[in-house]
Amino acid sequence: MIDIPLTHLLILGAILFCLGMLAVITKRHAIVVLMGIELVFNAANINLIAFNRYQPNLMAGQIFALFVMVIAAAETAVALALVLKVYQYFKTVNLDQIRQPSRD
Repeated sequence: MIDIPLTHLLILGAILFCLGMLAVITKRHAIVVLMGIELVFNAANINLIAFNRYQPNLMAGQIFALFVMVIAAAETAVALALVLKVYQYFKTVNLDQIRQPSRD
């Protein structure tokens, strides 16, 4: 088994987190924003599992990572349903083009 130092795993998690936040902040396409949120969740999972690997007596890191995956799956299902409804109503998934309809 290859022994990867904790610092390498934490750097990987930080890079994934930064890429996810960059996608959430800069992109305007709803699907890309959701992908950015998933990257942030994956970065958190990598950090949780990395800390758990260096403290093997506690299973808390793996249990928290499992909870994050379940929450991410539920968030993805709800978010994709919302994106489909927004597309049906506004005919776009570009977040800049979605405006509240005027009430006359």
